[in-house]
Amino acid sequence: MSTIETKNIVFDYPNQPLFDGLSVSVGSGEFVGLVGPNGSGKTTFLNLLTRVLKPSRGQILVEGADIRTLSARALACKIAVVPQESAIIFPFTVSEVVLMGRAPHMRTILERSEDFDIAAEAMEMAGVTNLAERPITELSGGERQSVLIARALAQRPGILLLDEPTAFLDIRHQVDIYDILGRLNRERKMTIVAVSHDLNLASQYCERVFVFKQGRLMFDGPPQKAITAATIHDVYGVDVVVQTSPQSGRPFVLPIRSRSENGNSGSGLT
Repeated sequence: MSTIETKNIVFDYPNQPLFDGLSVSVGSGEFVGLVGPNGSGKTTFLNLLTRVLKPSRGQILVEGADIRTLSARALACKIAVVPQESAIIFPFTVSEVVLMGRAPHMRTILERSEDFDIAAEAMEMAGVTNLAERPITELSGGERQSVLIARALAQRPGILLLDEPTAFLDIRHQVDIYDILGRLNRERKMTIVAVSHDLNLASQYCERVFVFKQGRLMFDGPPQKAITAATIHDVYGVDVVVQTSPQSGRPFVLPIRSRSENGNSGSGLT
């Protein structure tokens, strides 16, 4: 069963057409990575799924329902979003931030005991229970991102969308975040769609990869077929070596230095 389906989507930025008839489907419980150069349409695709942007033509279905027919509350009960950055400037505690994820399910301004229980469960799933009483303004970037994932989980969504969830994070926190996502996908059967500029993270964690270029879906398939030297050259315009990880059996990408960067260029720089 398709959890997300787009039918002949057309969207145009001024002087930059994107998605001229894009039709894709994401099955229930899939972990899909969106990769491609800057400006290729990855974040726009997420924004269309959440109705932040509206297509000029075409149809988007979420769990079989046309998103145009859903209220904001109903859509938020189906889809949760983890942005690349979240401007939380007030010193809310972590537990308070996570509890905000219950908003789509609340009918009054007062939380119920069930809301506190679900928020606590979300913090446990995201590994931030030990931070519950810490102000979010005092956390590191990786910790904050884990808290935002917990907030999204408190919505109890069937679909989790993430826009560059590991941007600006060190490798330890990158792995921590993707380990959380992988566990949610395996154990909770959650449908996950994540934008990533890191081809290796997408390859190691995602079961399926959409490769975008200038608003066109260039490739859709498992990492072993989507992430190849030929595809990367065609999409990014760079030469790479793609090898297979002996641990995971999945491809990993190594850049090739340009000829001008190899050896002594004789520039006289010291």
